[in-house]
Amino acid sequence: MSQRNESRDSLDDFPTPPWATRALLTHILTDNFANLNCLEPACGRGYMARPLLERFSQIEASDIHNYGYGKVLNFLDSNYKENQFDWVITNPPFNLAEQFIYEAQKVSRIGVAILARTVFLESIGRYNRLFSRTPPNKIAQFSERVPMVRGRVDQKASTATGYAWFIWDKNLKTTESTVCWVPPCRKLLEKPEDYTAV
Repeated sequence: MSQRNESRDSLDDFPTPPWATRALLTHILTDNFANLNCLEPACGRGYMARPLLERFSQIEASDIHNYGYGKVLNFLDSNYKENQFDWVITNPPFNLAEQFIYEAQKVSRIGVAILARTVFLESIGRYNRLFSRTPPNKIAQFSERVPMVRGRVDQKASTATGYAWFIWDKNLKTTESTVCWVPPCRKLLEKPEDYTAV
């Protein structure tokens, strides 16, 4: 089992297995997204954008590095308009996650969902800067591990790292965070084509 440790200048290239995105849209965000659009601003090779396209009518995908999928664009320096997208859903670089959340909250009309290591909940600094001011409405902890491997998705990979979806839904008028669990669902949601090169 591997643990995920990154240097501060890393591009944090750990693609999200597509089933983990389907888990969000199947078990946590169960609305009808057929007429909505979504921004995926850390798209890498498109492993999250492709399952988002299964539910949303339109996806805009970008990344700071050219991985061969989506636009090459630095989300934190972009000129997106306020409320330009219905949702922003992404797995941002861990060391830039707070900045991604603040920017995503500006450009999203309905909500933001980020996939992050569960340890994202920890840190006095993060509490003071983010969670005490704008806590997520929902934290959806994966009950099974989501293996992420540098530079690729790997059906046989394992991990010691836990992940959760952190969700800010502007339609929920609450300042309280609810914790829920993503049930075991990998075997039901993964597809053979998920592991082919994009």
